[in-house]
Amino acid sequence: MPKCPKCEKEVYFAERVTSLGKDWHRPCLKCDKCNKTLSPGSHAAHEGKPYCHNPCYGAMFGPKGFGRGGTESHTFK
Repeated sequence: MPKCPKCEKEVYFAERVTSLGKDWHRPCLKCDKCNKTLSPGSHAAHEGKPYCHNPCYGAMFGPKGFGRGGTESHTFK
């Protein structure tokens, strides 16, 4: 029986959601930053962790600079 990467418990067929090549419980497939529940195939991934496309993934791993992705993207050096 496969184990959920988030909670490490067994994932039964009836509650299985497959994403990032792994089987998850539906409530466990959440954005690693904001905890928004995600659906398979409609999210981004970075280093094996799921993220919502907007705003989390874009703000954390997208282009940096003024005016891209909200308040988190205003980076000055």
